[in-house]
Order: sequence, then C-alpha cells, then structure tokens
Amino acid sequence: MATFPSNTYILILMRTVTDTPPPLPERIETLGERLGDLRTALGNVIFGQEQAIDLALIAILAGGHALLIGVPGLAKTLLVESLGRALSLSHKRIQFTPDLMPADIIGSEVLEEGEDGRRHFRFIKGPVFCQLLMADEINRASPRTQSALLQAMQEHEITVAGQTHPLPRPFHVLATQNPLEQEGTYPLPEAQLDRFLLQIDVDYPEREAERRMLLATTGTEETALPPMLNAAELSEAQQIVRRMPIGNALTDAILDLVRRARPGQEESADMARYIEWGPGPRASQALALAVRCRALMHGRPAPDMSDLAALAAPVLRHRMALTYAAQAEGIAIADIIARLLRHDGGEGRESR
Repeated sequence: MATFPSNTYILILMRTVTDTPPPLPERIETLGERLGDLRTALGNVIFGQEQAIDLALIAILAGGHALLIGVPGLAKTLLVESLGRALSLSHKRIQFTPDLMPADIIGSEVLEEGEDGRRHFRFIKGPVFCQLLMADEINRASPRTQSALLQAMQEHEITVAGQTHPLPRPFHVLATQNPLEQEGTYPLPEAQLDRFLLQIDVDYPEREAERRMLLATTGTEETALPPMLNAAELSEAQQIVRRMPIGNALTDAILDLVRRARPGQEESADMARYIEWGPGPRASQALALAVRCRALMHGRPAPDMSDLAALAAPVLRHRMALTYAAQAEGIAIADIIARLLRHDGGEGRESR
C-alpha cells in the first residue's frame, strides 16, 4: 500500500473538504441575492419594466426561450442587449423582414478552390451561432424562414447539407413581435409558439418610471451595465433550478391547470365551449421549471402556489386559442386562465 507523508495527507484532506460544494439551500440563498442585484441593475437601465425583466430572467434560468410582445419603444431590444452584457453572453440581433432567407439565419456553404486547384465546400456560420439571439419582429419573415429557428430552439443545433453543427451553450432566443402592425406579417405556427417557454407582454411604463426614463435618456450621462454573471455561472444556476424540489401538491396543481385548459379532457368539460385548442405537455414542463426559477429569484428553496398563480398566464396564453363562441361573448384568453386558476385555488395568494 502506498504511503504519503503526513503533510501530504493533510493537504489532500483539506482539498477534499474545500472542494465540497455548499448545501443546496445555501447555494439557493446566495444565488438569489446575486439575482436580486442583477434585477436591480437591469431596472436602473430599463425603467418601469420590472415584470418583463423578471420573466426574461426566468426564461433564461429555465434554459428556455421567450416571446416578447409590445408596441415599439418599450425597450424590448434594450432588454435583450442588457441581458447579454449582464450575463456575459455573446449576443446577436436579426431584424426579420419578408425577404429574409433561412441561410441568413443559420448560415450556408460556399464553394472554394484551394491552392492545389481542388474545390471544396466551407460552412460559413450565420448569426444563430451565439448564446443569446434576438429575433426582432419575428412574424415579419416568411414561414419558411421562421422554421429555420425550430431545430435550433429545440435541439440546440442546426443541419446544413446533411451536416449537423452544434450551437454554443447556453443558447437562448428572445423574439419580439409588434401587436399593432399586422399587414405583411405571418403569424407564428403553433409548433413554433410551443417552443417559447414564456410569452412576455410588455406594457407601457407607469408615469413615474417614464419620468425617470425621460431624464436619464435625454441627459449627458449613460448608465453602464457591468457583467454580473458569466456563462459558466449561468449554466450552474440552470442546474440548481432542476435540483430544486417541487411538492406533490404543486405538481398536481400544475397538471390540473394544464389539463383543464385542453378541450376534450374529462377535467375540462365545463371549459370545452370556450377553448379551441390547448396546451400540450411542454406547458406542464415549462411551469415546473418556471415556478422553480421564480422561487430561486426570491431566495426560496422551493416554489409554492403563488409562483404558479404568477406564471400561469405567461406560460399558457400563447399555447391556447379560443372558440368563436368565446370571442362572440367577448371572452379573452386572460379571462379563461383566471377562471382556471380560481378553479384550482391558485388565484388570490399573494406572491412573495
């Protein structure tokens, strides 16, 4: 048996103790404090959009993508750029237009001739090869171009000429839509909408927030947003999210909520006349991850019903469609989700 000097044994023992990670609750508390600082820093750059900031962070912490919907001038582009800087992610922006082609997103192969006269194809990477991609006004591109993102969003890789090219990790897409100008646009198909973890509705800021914005953006000083996390720390946070426990009662509440939002299910008999089509299993998965992320951002070791009530609408509203009967009665998707929450007992609990 090999023998070691006593000082070597002590060094090995100290290294083993030092390398042991702290318990999960302690890591959650520490990470929650850092995320709180990150939210504050983002709020000093993006005024009056605290909810949009929180939801965008939840989508990224869950390892997913988000669809931001709002009129022009509400800092959607600034939010994505600020997240890229604060999280130290390589970020790129694509302005979607009707003449945009799939190769403009994923890249293409070009034929080159070497010094020896032989010809070969070389793949030139498109802007999708980044860690945070902003797809600006995604519904202005044709369905063919929109579908170029499907494989990238789901499998984190793209295929060109039979060759598969992995994307950087982590990889997130934050897409924007303008809800006003619909001429010349192509609505996103249900399959692509389902790839977005959350739909974030970006509203007008309140008066005081808009006043702060006015004074801050028309002066001579600019607020510089420093890096707050790096890609490795973000990946570690995403792993912590998946290790957080979720109680059986909350799991059942998520399943009840999603299944009642589907027509044809036994649980949704009273809602069938209002819902044309409802959310699939990805909605349950999205809620299970999102509630954990929200608890983590508030430094709590496990999610509760208040997290489900806060995130039900962002997760479900782009995964549902109403019947003509519901539209004729003036019922909106938000009304349906509120009814579903009341039935499951998730509404009315104050979020922490």
